[in-house]
Amino acid sequence: MLLQTPQRPWLQHRFRTIYQHKMGQRKNAYSTSLPSNSSVFARNLRKNDLGGVIFGCKHNTIAECLSKQLFGLPFSHFSYVRNIEEGLPLFLFNYSDRKLHGIFEAASRGQLNANSYAWTDGGAERTPFPAQVAIHVKMRYQPLTEDRFKKILVDNYYTNQHFWFELDHAQARALIALFKSSSYPISTKLTPSMSNKTRLLIPSPATTGNTSGNMERTYAKVCELKKDLESDVEMVVEKFASLGWDDEDLEPGSSSKTSSNAPDDMENKEPELFSVWDEWTEKNEVANDSSASIYLDKENQMLQGQQSSNEKLAPDMEMVLFKLKELSAERQHINSFANECNADRVIPYGPVPIEVHENNEQIAEDCPILDENEDTAATTNLVQGNVEVVKLLMLVIKELQERTANLEKKQVESDREIHQLGDLVKESGRKLQRLKDHVKELEAKIDPSTIVDDSLNNFVEQCLGSEDVIYLIGGFNGLSWLSALDSFSPSLDLLTPLEPLNSARSYASAVALDGSIYVFGGGDGHLWYNTVECYNPRLNAWSLCPNLTREKGSLGGATLNAKIYAIGGGDGTEIFSDVEMFDPALGKWINDQSMLQKRFAPAAAELNGVLYAVGGYDGKDYLKSAERFDPREAFWTKIASMSTRRGCHSVAVFNEKLYAIGGFDGEEMVSSVETYDPRMPSWIMAEPMNSSRGYAATAVLDGSLFVIGGIKGQDNILDTIECYKEQGGWSNSGLRAIGRRCFCSAIVL
Repeated sequence: MLLQTPQRPWLQHRFRTIYQHKMGQRKNAYSTSLPSNSSVFARNLRKNDLGGVIFGCKHNTIAECLSKQLFGLPFSHFSYVRNIEEGLPLFLFNYSDRKLHGIFEAASRGQLNANSYAWTDGGAERTPFPAQVAIHVKMRYQPLTEDRFKKILVDNYYTNQHFWFELDHAQARALIALFKSSSYPISTKLTPSMSNKTRLLIPSPATTGNTSGNMERTYAKVCELKKDLESDVEMVVEKFASLGWDDEDLEPGSSSKTSSNAPDDMENKEPELFSVWDEWTEKNEVANDSSASIYLDKENQMLQGQQSSNEKLAPDMEMVLFKLKELSAERQHINSFANECNADRVIPYGPVPIEVHENNEQIAEDCPILDENEDTAATTNLVQGNVEVVKLLMLVIKELQERTANLEKKQVESDREIHQLGDLVKESGRKLQRLKDHVKELEAKIDPSTIVDDSLNNFVEQCLGSEDVIYLIGGFNGLSWLSALDSFSPSLDLLTPLEPLNSARSYASAVALDGSIYVFGGGDGHLWYNTVECYNPRLNAWSLCPNLTREKGSLGGATLNAKIYAIGGGDGTEIFSDVEMFDPALGKWINDQSMLQKRFAPAAAELNGVLYAVGGYDGKDYLKSAERFDPREAFWTKIASMSTRRGCHSVAVFNEKLYAIGGFDGEEMVSSVETYDPRMPSWIMAEPMNSSRGYAATAVLDGSLFVIGGIKGQDNILDTIECYKEQGGWSNSGLRAIGRRCFCSAIVL
């Protein structure tokens, strides 16, 4: 007969499977809707190693991704999507044509169900892609085919068609560089085929023939062309000067910047150089010129080939200035020719032709006409000058692209060195902890009679910077069940891995006794345990202890009179009121006086020589009741009930009071806190936490009460730590070293 489960949506499935009776089947430890380890979907890079993320789409979803500025993946990918911070580079892979789109940027942190109905049929059902992040377009380039980007992601391919979407910093930068070097922005005007501005439209030389109208060029025309050329050269020189270049200093004015921001600086200068090209071509366009005009088709083909080429040319900047000076000399030659013509006032072909408008007004120029050969030579010089300017500008652009690529390579190397230094710091922390443990071990071997005073101990403590820490044991991080033992320093926000347990362990209980840590019961996600492990901090080693009398988890634990008590819990088919006691002198667990009520997921603590068991679940309801055990009386007695039903909560001893913190009340996780003073007859409501949570770990250290992690609701594992001080109340500590964690234990030695 199944035990009645609470009628609460998110816990129904869990308790239905936890307390099921199935004859002939092995006991199922517990069931949870939280995911198991999904490493097949991810590289599981650490947050500081994540350099970028690729999201997926198809032809029928890419439009919604871009219009809503939202990317999403299935829930199994949330293990790394949650590590996305604002500003992280993102890319979009289209499964339909296997092309990679970029470059995008995260506009928010990765989160679950930012839009719960995205990519569905009009919101008729929940989204199949809940691991989401808001985006904005940093610079959108033409998409890359798979044969282009596959060489960068070759380490991510775990089959011929599938690759991991997590990118390290080197891969992200290499993809960005590939987009910039091998394609052009979709909205740009810089590709020769994209705009009429890239076609140089200039006056053509006069053609030979009998028609004088096609051959004649007035002195005023030459003067106008001369003035245009002067302004063109001056504009180019001014543009180069605005970029920090002159005859003596050929480097960009921003060359003193560090490598970390130099690529951005180069990107900002490229549009300025292209604006020189746009302004110059706009000014020299002669649309619908009746006298004659030509397109420099050959030069346009050359420009288009240079624009699409992947090669990085490195022009000599001295040659750039030399060509500009040569163009200036040609301008002076035209000036001298025009002055000579003006002085001689030669009219080779007779009087100046008169142009008559409809109003019969004469607007003829009072200037002589130039010789045809001289006119052709002058115009040819102009054409050559125009072509040279275009070539020089394109060479400058290519040189800047090469510098940008080099700076990006240096940035990748710098990032790699920083990560290596970070790993070195962490390894140094581990060695320091091992050194502390070794010193403590040596101290234990020293004969106290040989020590005159505590000066040696004080000296060692000062040298090693000894401080109290919180030990975190086992638990669940959203991806896998943990066997980890970590030492956490709140003052440094530093998490130091220690020797792990012999097996993954969650829903267990842990106590401290005689400088050692004892962990008993719990499970690995499939079975409940009856095993017990003991950790020696001096040796940084675990050892096995005698087993409990039966398998159980979600039990309470406390110490009293140098003995360990395992209180209540369950094994998946039954809920216990049993109390087991371990006496190290006897070396085994024995049954002690049972509680008055069955309690699954209770909280237990010792205060002033008395054991307390508070709240829990009895198979039907969550409990308000509490009871106490005084060894002088040898039986359990009821005490005042709490104001709120609680299970999966925590109890801590702080300032000579019991604090019942958070938990599940049968409907939802709560943030409320109640206190119990043995000298008073009832529980008193205290200041609530900032966030509701259950299955959290609690510890008291240096006059502060810490509540670590826990769960807020289904699939919502917390990574925050709240701190309580009697005078200041609850506050968010801002500590982030631990990350997401629940179902774990916390101990202070």
